[in-house]
Amino acid sequence: MSDAESVDTAEDAVEAKLQAFVDAVENSETYQQFVEASEQLEADQEATELLETYQQKQQQLEENFDQELMAELQELQSDLSNNETIQQHRAAQSELIELLQQTNDVISEPIGMEFAQTSGGGCC
Repeated sequence: MSDAESVDTAEDAVEAKLQAFVDAVENSETYQQFVEASEQLEADQEATELLETYQQKQQQLEENFDQELMAELQELQSDLSNNETIQQHRAAQSELIELLQQTNDVISEPIGMEFAQTSGGGCC
């Protein structure tokens, strides 16, 4: 077996393990709960409008600080905290983040570096 074939085989093995990892995450109860909570949030018009309004007010406040706008934002934040759909989504999101942080730790330890380290690129 040549060195190029050996590298291809190793890369294929890594890709297969990566796909198994992705499948495991997608099939996890934590991920499924997040997907379900996201779907419920998208279907809840009141909750989505509340989030959109909050984000708009937040952006306005960043552009021009105004005490009245700050009061509106605080009231909206209270409404967000009292909205069950939003709270369920936030809880599911937190649990998914925790799962992904744990998997990052498990992967990072044997390779001796932060696996999910930001490289300065990407979309997020």
